[in-house]
Amino acid sequence: MQSLYVEGTSIMHRLPARSKLLVLAILGVILFTTRNIALLSLGVLITGAVYSSVGLSSGQAIARLKPVLLTILVVALFSLAFNPWHGAVVALLRLTALMLFAAAVTATTTISEFIDEVTLLARPLERAGLVAANDVGLAVGLVVRFVPEILGRYQAIKEAHTARGIKVRPVTVLAPLIILTIRDADNIAAAIDARGVRRHVS
Repeated sequence: MQSLYVEGTSIMHRLPARSKLLVLAILGVILFTTRNIALLSLGVLITGAVYSSVGLSSGQAIARLKPVLLTILVVALFSLAFNPWHGAVVALLRLTALMLFAAAVTATTTISEFIDEVTLLARPLERAGLVAANDVGLAVGLVVRFVPEILGRYQAIKEAHTARGIKVRPVTVLAPLIILTIRDADNIAAAIDARGVRRHVS
């Protein structure tokens, strides 16, 4: 499986995973409590600079953001259709800044670090008998790990369609993508159960 992690020695790489996740949470709160376009634009510039420092080439950096950026543009267009232009710009800037910093976090944090931190955060819920902390950590780790895999499969299916002269349409691409993703998920679940990794809170 592919990984979103990028080897490097940037400041983001050196920060503990907990600190990065905390900053991401605080940033989200700040972004969604202001409607000042100047401040939000500054936020986009700062988070963009942080993302550009993680060690990705321009092509790789843009390729990683394309799917999320398209979603953000759709949200902004819907906002523009039902709200004044100011609201649409605010939504676009908020989500873009958050996306850039989140991308920087995932590029500089290993899967094991994600799992460790999420497992630690879930410990109080485990003590309350609600969930198994290790299961929560494993689930989050698998989600993060599956993102580049799904994007890679999507690109491969598109290229296969193009090579065969088939017009690329959402239905013809998404159907095999969903089937392959479900198959992989079943295989991973079976492997996890076979090794007795998952446990349940009684």
